[in-house]
Amino acid sequence: MKMSSMLGSRFKETPADCQLDSHKLMVRGGYIKQMTTGIYSLYMPTKRITKKIENIIREEMDKIDGQEVMFPVVMPASLWQESGRYDSIGSEMARFKDRSGQPVVLGMTHEEAAVHLARGAAQSYTNYPFMIYQIQTKFRDEPRARGGLIRVREFTMKDAYSFHTSQEDLEQYYEKCYTAYENIFRRAGIPEVVAVKSDSGMMGGSVSHEFMLLTDCGEDTIVLCDCGYRSNMEAADCIVEAPETEEAPLTKVLTPETKTIEAVCEYLHAPANASCKAVVYQKNLTDEYVIAFIRGDLEVNETKLRNFLGEEIHPAEITQESGIVAGFIGPVGLPEGVTYVIDKSVAALNSSVCGANEENYHYTGYNVKRDTPDAQIADFAKTYEGAICPVCGKPHIRISRGIEVGNIFQLGTKYTKSMEMTYIGQDGKPHYPIMGCYGIGVGRLAASVCEVKHDDYGPIWPMSIAPWQVHICAIKATDPEVRAVADELYQKLQDAGVEVIYDDRKVSAGNMFSDADLLGVPVRVIVSPKTVKRGAVEVSKRDKSLREDVAPENAVEYVEKLVQTMLDEFK
Repeated sequence: MKMSSMLGSRFKETPADCQLDSHKLMVRGGYIKQMTTGIYSLYMPTKRITKKIENIIREEMDKIDGQEVMFPVVMPASLWQESGRYDSIGSEMARFKDRSGQPVVLGMTHEEAAVHLARGAAQSYTNYPFMIYQIQTKFRDEPRARGGLIRVREFTMKDAYSFHTSQEDLEQYYEKCYTAYENIFRRAGIPEVVAVKSDSGMMGGSVSHEFMLLTDCGEDTIVLCDCGYRSNMEAADCIVEAPETEEAPLTKVLTPETKTIEAVCEYLHAPANASCKAVVYQKNLTDEYVIAFIRGDLEVNETKLRNFLGEEIHPAEITQESGIVAGFIGPVGLPEGVTYVIDKSVAALNSSVCGANEENYHYTGYNVKRDTPDAQIADFAKTYEGAICPVCGKPHIRISRGIEVGNIFQLGTKYTKSMEMTYIGQDGKPHYPIMGCYGIGVGRLAASVCEVKHDDYGPIWPMSIAPWQVHICAIKATDPEVRAVADELYQKLQDAGVEVIYDDRKVSAGNMFSDADLLGVPVRVIVSPKTVKRGAVEVSKRDKSLREDVAPENAVEYVEKLVQTMLDEFK
């Protein structure tokens, strides 16, 4: 490809509305163009990068017996009504009616489509196990689109679905996919991706992992320990040491004007880790109140609380009619009909301070087992830096940030059961297949690589996914000798099967090098009057680890070997 013919321009100015480095560089480098919020057109360099990522994904999926298929983007609402998700998913899913008035949806994920394709075609246990996958455009009306291709509304994704006759078989295949994902990220140039325990969210299922690229700019919070424990904050266990407190009688005390946990603890000279604070929510469907009681020095992990309750909640608006006394809420003496749940951090205390459900009064000596023996107890606290690791038992938890580049789920029979997909087992009876689900966002992966593989001047693309392998810069291309050497090198490298971008434009050396940095091609070959004069071309690496003069007659062989050596790093 000659740059004089390539669509798209590069520029020095940093766009004002770009916060992430990958977003800035991909706009400046002529990779993407925003059409509207969260929706982008891709220029040629990005399309070449994503095509290589897709090929890596296909190779790894095919190695584990994946069958590539294609699901529709538009699906009838009835399919999603079968699974129950048509009503449970909110405005993130685009709904409309076709010309006949039938309700349809734009696919944001394809579990329903996978079951639809497989049911009827896999009716006997002899058809199992199998895995089908696609690489397809999806649309999710993401309310927080940001960061260029990191979080978008329209995106290309590889999603795979496996079907099994036993949980054991699913678990074995899950491990194969886990390994395949590690291979994909290593081959894409980011072997530092880690897998973390995660919350399944709207996907359902009991076991799930997210693959996280650790970076300070990531919007996901990751919980780590040196022993190898890894979890998304939403799914992380919170284990804390209970302070030594002696059991005491439940005693109501006057605590005027102490509506916060900090104020009451200061007034009563009690430590926050020996107090019980209330966080009030309401159920989305009914507006019924739910009160979460948690240790005063901890915060509620709302995802864990939602999972425990089995329904969506939102921060409460406390009315006078509710009978809830804001600022003085406690587990003892709550109004009738109010649901409450107590975090295990409070249950571990022999004695604590809590609200008395009366204006200006609190209790001291609250003991969960004695004073509220029928209380529901759960873990819904948010873990923190220095908390106890649930694996090694040491207070070594640390918090990091990351970008989710892939996820895998053990779905169980959530979809096959709701959509009545069955097969006849060896016993002659119908059974529901057990499913697994495995996703990777292609554009997000490309942008994530850029996020961690760049310098101040532009991306440093790994050879395995770079838009081109070699970038020829012809400085003063109007010089006949320069042009002759550069043209011949371009043609011979192409004939040798090397992917080459050739800057043949009549621009300054500074502009040419700046654009080359923004394109981030791994190997650069400079042909200029100076190199011609000394009987050489200058070969360098984009990461600045190599710069060497090579005779023009040896350049093709030298560059071929260099490219192959760099490709071999990703096998």
